[in-house]
Amino acid sequence: MLTGIGVQAAPFVPGADSEVLERLPEKTSPQLRQLKAMRAMVARDPNDLAQVAALARRYIEAARSEGDPRYLGYAEAVMKPWWKQPDGPTAALVLRATLRQSSHDFDAALADLDRVLRREPRNAQARLTRATVLTVQGRYAQARSDCEALPGAAPQVYATLCSAAIDSLTGKADEALRALDAAMSARGVDAGARAWGQTLLGEIGQRRDDASAEPRFREALRGDPNDPYLVGAFSDWLLDHERPREVVTLIPADTRIDPLLLRRALALTMLRSDDAPAAVDALRARVLASRARGDTVHQREEARYALALNGDPAMALELARRNFAVQREPADVRVLAEAALAARDAAGMREVREWLANTGLQYAAVERMLAAGAGGRAAR
Repeated sequence: MLTGIGVQAAPFVPGADSEVLERLPEKTSPQLRQLKAMRAMVARDPNDLAQVAALARRYIEAARSEGDPRYLGYAEAVMKPWWKQPDGPTAALVLRATLRQSSHDFDAALADLDRVLRREPRNAQARLTRATVLTVQGRYAQARSDCEALPGAAPQVYATLCSAAIDSLTGKADEALRALDAAMSARGVDAGARAWGQTLLGEIGQRRDDASAEPRFREALRGDPNDPYLVGAFSDWLLDHERPREVVTLIPADTRIDPLLLRRALALTMLRSDDAPAAVDALRARVLASRARGDTVHQREEARYALALNGDPAMALELARRNFAVQREPADVRVLAEAALAARDAAGMREVREWLANTGLQYAAVERMLAAGAGGRAAR
């Protein structure tokens, strides 16, 4: 229920120049003037899909980089001529699916992508986005089918990364690491693919308690030091290794991205800093504002807040369960395990244990929690 863009979205496959996304710039920059010019052009002809698509992509990137969901609303607004069309143009359907993915309306996103792929089976962006959504939902066999359809439709590195991401979650982490290392060492890997690959390598290392995680994350940060997903993932690794001061350095006090404010508040609390109460109060205010809006997108982060900062294991478990019903990434599995262990809830621990057994997910921290629960801490 926090407002940042939390799910790692499918990267855009390199294509036409109009598909290149740029960070939302500072107010005085030429890029913002260009964005304003794009809005003016769309205002003159709101039915020009090419112009609308370029502007919508800028807004989507702004939402991701700034952690501000209002930009998703702006993108939806400019897509208004096609928003309710059940079977609109391909470009409109892919953009609508991307917006729905970002808002965690996964089933609607999949419906749009299915339409596109029935029409254009070799549409690489639709394939990659559908694979991403299916992976988030834990539907790995279906996601793998989309990955396997990418060769020839997208650069080979994207097909490799797509499949390796699934392998890393289904008991084949060693194979995933080898494939990713080979892909990252190849020539001509574009910046988007390299950032994705290095982030995946860092996350695999984190789940395996492997010392390689830190250099992988740092390499990814050198390529994109402001990516909110990446900063959050590395911050979690630092918190796991009791290095909260580095989290405070990594995340500025004035961050507008709520999932990053959560990590900063956790770090300040670990440090027993005088700044911790203000950070926790700011986070609490944002949680309450999200509830007032009826925003249920980031229940994972709110579960962490409820457990670690608000001392409410029962609420944390409720939120974690609701979240796990929608998305099942490793971080969702972990927060469910943490909340179930703290709440001494045997059913929650059993759900986590079954998920690991059924998928083959290797996650050392979660396995330790399961062992602790089996030792008698999850009593009911």
